[in-house]
Amino acid sequence: MALSPDALLANASELILAQRPEGPVLDLACGDGHNGLFLASIGLPVILADRSEEALLKAEEAADGMHTKVTIWKVDLERPEENPLEEEGYGVIVVFRYLHRPLMPCIRKALKTGGFLVYHTYTLEQAQFGKPRNPDFLLKHGELMGWFKDWQVLHHFEGMQENPRRAVAEIVCRKPGDRILELRD
Repeated sequence: MALSPDALLANASELILAQRPEGPVLDLACGDGHNGLFLASIGLPVILADRSEEALLKAEEAADGMHTKVTIWKVDLERPEENPLEEEGYGVIVVFRYLHRPLMPCIRKALKTGGFLVYHTYTLEQAQFGKPRNPDFLLKHGELMGWFKDWQVLHHFEGMQENPRRAVAEIVCRKPGDRILELRD
């Protein structure tokens, strides 16, 4: 199976591999798992998390077909007033095309010091181009950056992307702490 991770993750993977933060990768709301499977294929321990049993079964079959080991975690990330994520339990968290605002503080707590967050989802402007259209699932201008502005931001983009045309916000950042060394170009 040829893996095609999202472009943002493909670009960030070199840095993640070079730094090798302690702890597994958590692919939140992983869907078919293609991003997590890509990271597993390059040697990182990965947990694929989703509430869809069907999606997780497909991801598990793909992992088996690739002879790649991943951990499958069926979880409802949207249970009210509950943090489903282990605090300081992950070295990397990746989130693509998913937004549940109450989960943001949980994500902040779930990354270990020095861990990476790779996040890419839609903004309010997306409603004019297609799904999703519900504002509950669309970021407001500056919202994603606002959640992580106090972290070491390595990449941030908010605007239009083409092929297909879509309105997105994305960030690659690192959780700060005493053990973080400055990254050099």
